[in-house]
Amino acid sequence: MHNSNSFFKKYVKIIVVLAVIASSSSGIFVNLISAPPMAIGFWRLAMALPFFAIPVLTKQRETLKDLDSKDLITSILGGVFLFAHFFTWFSGVKIADIASAVTLGALHPLVVLFVSVVFYKKKVGVRAVMGIVLALLGGAMVAGFDYHQLVGSNFKGDMLAFLSAVFMGLYFLMGEKARERVPGTTYVFLVFLTTFICFAIGVAVTGTKVLGYPAADYGMLIALTLLCQIGAHAVFNLCIGYVDSLYVSTWETGETIFSIILGAIFLSQIPNQYQIVGCMVVVIGLLYYNYYWAKDNS
Repeated sequence: MHNSNSFFKKYVKIIVVLAVIASSSSGIFVNLISAPPMAIGFWRLAMALPFFAIPVLTKQRETLKDLDSKDLITSILGGVFLFAHFFTWFSGVKIADIASAVTLGALHPLVVLFVSVVFYKKKVGVRAVMGIVLALLGGAMVAGFDYHQLVGSNFKGDMLAFLSAVFMGLYFLMGEKARERVPGTTYVFLVFLTTFICFAIGVAVTGTKVLGYPAADYGMLIALTLLCQIGAHAVFNLCIGYVDSLYVSTWETGETIFSIILGAIFLSQIPNQYQIVGCMVVVIGLLYYNYYWAKDNS
């Protein structure tokens, strides 16, 4: 465990970027899977949960028992917000343009920044904030300010994507608070367990079937689980123990770039000039933020 902690502490910035790359495939998988959002969420959590349930329940039961009620509630809330994020994101990305949905879904740093400054009383450097704003402006350019993407059938998808950003921000903030005292693996287990329970209830209430989909769907669900649930969300939560939620949230904005590249390859959604320039602005904003975040936290 000590070596694992040392590894994360030493390479946390690289790990965050790799997790963002893994996360960027989510929109592609969800778009290609024919199963509805509730079934996607159910299987994604059902397959990811054992990876954390087994080590926690066999080796960390005492840690689990020693959690105080405040940390337990915060962890459960993190799981509820993750469920809300997944459901709105899965629902939105199925009916909206990938670039537009990913851009709106990447607005969570604003939520994290607002809560961090107003409620947590954190000091965030002006130049770091400028980096966040620049990255978000680049994200807006990726959407191309295309009026046609914000009307008709896409409007509902875009609004769902925006809601997913709000829930993502709240989820990251819960993680930051809980990870001050809760070990990474234990926290991930509690979050994933809560999210799975929410999806299981959702499946039962809505009468959504979980079996009987094409074999290709289950193959993509396995890939979605390994890349996005374990390779991204689990890793984000582990990294939050070494950097704050605003750092992780801001770098997650970079998902815009990788999603557009994957969208062009797998969905033939070729980026326009606004999206290409927007990607460049996102990169500049993230690098600017990273530089001044490091200076402010040194």
